[in-house]
Amino acid sequence: MSRRPARRTNTRRKPATKRRPQAKRKARKPSMLDQAIAALPLSEAALRRVATVGIVGVVLAVALGIATWFGLPQRAGVATAEAVGRAGFRVAQIQVTGLDRMDRMAVYAQALDQESRAMPLVDLEGVRERLIRFPWIADARVSRRLPDTLMIHVVEREPAAIWQQNQQLMLIDASGELLEPVRREAMPDLPLLIGEGANEKEAARERLMMAAPALKPMVRASRWIGNRRWDLLFDTGERLQLPEGESAAATALAKFAELDRDQRLLGRGYISFDMRDPSKLVLRRQGSETTAPGAGVTTIS
Repeated sequence: MSRRPARRTNTRRKPATKRRPQAKRKARKPSMLDQAIAALPLSEAALRRVATVGIVGVVLAVALGIATWFGLPQRAGVATAEAVGRAGFRVAQIQVTGLDRMDRMAVYAQALDQESRAMPLVDLEGVRERLIRFPWIADARVSRRLPDTLMIHVVEREPAAIWQQNQQLMLIDASGELLEPVRREAMPDLPLLIGEGANEKEAARERLMMAAPALKPMVRASRWIGNRRWDLLFDTGERLQLPEGESAAATALAKFAELDRDQRLLGRGYISFDMRDPSKLVLRRQGSETTAPGAGVTTIS
């Protein structure tokens, strides 16, 4: 029997496929927004809180805008604002700055006088209007700081003088605004104004005293006479009667200061000095009248 030739097995291996080297992935360069966020001095939790506040604010604005556009009743907007309040955006604290003399509790009471404590419903302008009705408050700024703080900055009036009228003493500011009563035994070291309407003339009185600054510390009180002119009362007991008109009064006062500097009129036993006629100075002692030496006028007896 003849043998069949054995089948040759093809042992040649297919050439291995060469793998192409994978290109290295380039690191993604952070965007400008990522860099800005990374530069903020805030923690991740704080950033998340800020984002939440912003989202709620946008949602609230959109909701109120839609309600207004479609003419929905006002209660729809109120309901939306109340929902925001229930989410934690309610007045929980009040921060007041600029307050020195006025009672702080009075400011808190006005800030909390609200129909709703939900932050979107707080009437900021209403709070301001109520605050500036207080005599001490010249102006106020009211704002929200989300999520739960009401910010109030108060500008107080500065006391400039004390006004005496009908035995009542009142602190006033430079504009004549009445601030609060003053006890005689606790009077601050401020100019004293006497007479009806004198509080409204504080700015004019201050300008008058600029004509003779050396005399200013010696003036005990300024009396407004007949809504026309000033009498100055000195610590030494004398009274100086000035003419009507701001310019004429300033000229007369400057002249009196010059005479007092040269001839020492104050503290010499005179009762009063009359300069209602700006061209002359009349000096009065008990029971007599004379003119000041060098005043250029005739003696009056």
